[in-house]
Amino acid sequence: MCQLGQSTVLLLRNALLLSLALSAPAVAQERAASSTERHLDNRIDVVTPLAPELAEFGAYTVGVRTITVTDGNRADVLRTKTGEPNVRSDRSLTLEVWYPAVAASPTHDGEYRAIMRDPSVVLTLRGRAHRDATPAVGDSAFPLLIISHGYPGNRFLLSHLGENLASKGYIVVSIDHTGSTYDDAQAFAGTLYNRPYDQLFVLNELARLGAANSGHFLAGRVDATRTGIVGYSMGGYGLVNVIGGGFREAAASFPRAPPNRLLLERSADNPTYQASIDPRIKAAVAIGPWGMQAGYWDAAGLAGIRTPTLFVAGSADDVSGYENGTRAIFRGVVNADRYLLTFVGAGHNAAAPMPAPAESYAFSETLKSFPFTHYADPIWDTRRMNNILAHFVTAHFDARLKGDTARLAYLQVVPNGKDAVYAIDREGRAGATHTYWKGFKRGTAAGLVLEQARAAVKP
Repeated sequence: MCQLGQSTVLLLRNALLLSLALSAPAVAQERAASSTERHLDNRIDVVTPLAPELAEFGAYTVGVRTITVTDGNRADVLRTKTGEPNVRSDRSLTLEVWYPAVAASPTHDGEYRAIMRDPSVVLTLRGRAHRDATPAVGDSAFPLLIISHGYPGNRFLLSHLGENLASKGYIVVSIDHTGSTYDDAQAFAGTLYNRPYDQLFVLNELARLGAANSGHFLAGRVDATRTGIVGYSMGGYGLVNVIGGGFREAAASFPRAPPNRLLLERSADNPTYQASIDPRIKAAVAIGPWGMQAGYWDAAGLAGIRTPTLFVAGSADDVSGYENGTRAIFRGVVNADRYLLTFVGAGHNAAAPMPAPAESYAFSETLKSFPFTHYADPIWDTRRMNNILAHFVTAHFDARLKGDTARLAYLQVVPNGKDAVYAIDREGRAGATHTYWKGFKRGTAAGLVLEQARAAVKP
């Protein structure tokens, strides 16, 4: 065997170390790329094997179209100065509309081009909807659902829920709230003022477009007299006000409030506001609604709500608050039938946001942060939360908007999931001790709490 001199050994060792040093970044990049590839599909339609029963997609093929609507002569709070006349201007909103479609629709593309939390990134989301598909024609029009995102956000943040509900026989409209989106996040006063008005305008506009002789692709297919609203964070703030939660007097003077005390237009003390509560809204879902922790409501304001509402929250929500936030609203809505679904230990991102896209895993120079945290929860898996949300929202809206009262059984459960008893034999028969949450698989209700309360005063 040939013996190498000491100088030769040192030379080879140094060459090896240099080679490893040069290859390390490439190996790291390859591993990162491999990790990213596992998430690059960015699917919004995954129903996991542990999902509860009603999370499954429905029987309808899903169509999707993007439309723009314009509300003329809205108060423009960002151009209005305190003490001067209110400036008014047109306000346009981009909407994503999911709807039941005919089975023989065009080739399925299932893609959405969406702006990420880092507004410099445009990503592709993948779902089940057929772009510009022919709407299905049924014996009657479909109930209307409106989705309102947080601040900032966009119309795709709850796209997973939009597709899912459309497959079950709903017209679902998700709003891009101008001035509140990732690429157009303007002063907070605009969001505070516009959220309830945007939701109500979209309701009125979809009722108009869905009328039998409108000439729109939705003509004859929208039953706006059976409307539900889903609001997340600032969308939940708008929703609570829309269904009767009048703002308190002091809210008009809070920091970042709109000028000229404009919030008093929708104050609990304003008779015009009280008369404006829309009876077409038959049910609501408020996910981590912002505002209670900041003092926008009190007992008198919340007592104006009569709409059956499903509240959803994480018990560790440090944005909207839990005990002083969503849970306080749930307790204060004494004149409505309501539920509170709590994800124990989850934060503000409980249930609502779509799964974090692959592109969000990287550090953002634009935001000086990881956009991943905008979508994800430190404890809970997002897809699991999305599936649980779809399950309960389906039960709530089917019962309230379609009259399927059998769905209420999915909401009438042992309050704390960990206390429920699973006693199903191999033939699928429930034993006498079985109290497990309807539609949930063994062990999957742990970490969840579902409370309910009945209205003190019936509408």
